Amino acid sequence: MSLPSAKLVEETGLSFDDILIIPKSSEIETRADVDLSVQLGSIRLSLPIVSAPMDAVTGHRMAQAMAECGGLGIIHRFASIDEQISEVKKVKRARNVVILKPVVANEKHTLHEIKNLEEQYGIHSFPVVNNEGKLVGLLTRSDYILEENLTTKVADLMTPASQVKMLELKSMDSFDINLARSIIKESKIKILPIVDSTGALLGLVTRRDIIELSNTKATVDAKGRLCVGAAVGIRHDWLERAGQLADAEVDAICIDVANGYLKRVRECVRRLKNEYQHLTIIAGNVATQEGVLSLIESGVDVVKVGIGPGSVCTTRVVTGVGVPQATAIYWSASVKGDKKIIADGGCRTSGDIAKALALGGDSVMLGSMLAGTDESPGDVLVVNNRRVKSFRGMASAFAFRDKKEKLKDSVEFEPTPEGVSIGFSDYKGSVKEVLVSIEKALRSAFSYVGAHNLDEFHKRSQFIKITQSAIKESHPHSVTVIG
Repeated sequence: MSLPSAKLVEETGLSFDDILIIPKSSEIETRADVDLSVQLGSIRLSLPIVSAPMDAVTGHRMAQAMAECGGLGIIHRFASIDEQISEVKKVKRARNVVILKPVVANEKHTLHEIKNLEEQYGIHSFPVVNNEGKLVGLLTRSDYILEENLTTKVADLMTPASQVKMLELKSMDSFDINLARSIIKESKIKILPIVDSTGALLGLVTRRDIIELSNTKATVDAKGRLCVGAAVGIRHDWLERAGQLADAEVDAICIDVANGYLKRVRECVRRLKNEYQHLTIIAGNVATQEGVLSLIESGVDVVKVGIGPGSVCTTRVVTGVGVPQATAIYWSASVKGDKKIIADGGCRTSGDIAKALALGGDSVMLGSMLAGTDESPGDVLVVNNRRVKSFRGMASAFAFRDKKEKLKDSVEFEPTPEGVSIGFSDYKGSVKEVLVSIEKALRSAFSYVGAHNLDEFHKRSQFIKITQSAIKESHPHSVTVIG
């Protein structure tokens, strides 16, 4: 066969089923000691899992659950700008360590009025402000619990502002949760008022909220709010969408297109990184060293790797283009340097996730494994006596049609569909249970290799190619499986 104008890469492309991680000597005494965390740009994940920006996977409920479990959700872009912004804001408001509008008392209030506030709101401590909103004192339960005269004024019970430890900021934009935590710890106080240079009350942080936040693995920003990402394209309203997402304090913007090796993608990365340096910029998808390097040279923080491995993607069948996912990750990791890569697609089991990370991935993006959960958009249906939720490819004909209707998008060239339009995913229950199961499996995988963290997992992992017989041997066999 003559190939005058093409080069045949003399390397066998491998998928996850073609390889196994080789176990090694391990000094890990308990899987609880394994650190699964990873830094993606400005975002720290305690669980290296990102939910795909698909309309059947990631809305605000999924993104909130992902962040609460230590991962990250990327809100899909097949919606109007206002709808996407609304989804982002719902996540950012779901948890807030700073009480921006605390219930306050006035120094002229009586103890009787404080008792009423206590009963109405179920709280026992109040910043005391004057008529101009400036902090003049702090009233806590210990200040009034023994007072019997209900006509006593707050001014006579409170601790004056001159004796109150507080945090002064120019605005809440400069709030740093770590600074607040250190002040509360060192001063041994329960409440930390936040004021501006004039003494006006901006907000309040409590020791209880700090402790609750410290005891969780949630993915949070500097203000203690849950982190969330959102996807944009590279045409039409992409820059306006990105700007409004930044204004809504999104934490990551994901340039989400089928071919991340386009010149246009690189131009968009440069523009976003130049204008929004504080945001984590994710872009893809690519599947080769050249593709990864092109995005890195454009300034991207995280590269999304995967052409055609998704469960509802038909790119390889329709176009004949792609790289088997295990090989794509391995190639990409070899040139990523200090940047990070997300292995997007191809994971059907927790073992596949472990392989993706071992090959050099810093995190994985999941679609089908998270679809069908309570937190994914859509209703639970019964099809052929099975409980399911709808699931489809974002490059499918139906997805394109819905996008045009929602965005009033007039496309001169209608692309060939590269995804499944109508599909179903089995109902899985809470996504948090799915993520806990994945986390436990990853801890076991790290333990088998003797890796305490992701960096060691990358360095210590070795693979062996396997045959179809070995694949069969890897799954339950010679028994009747009933559950």
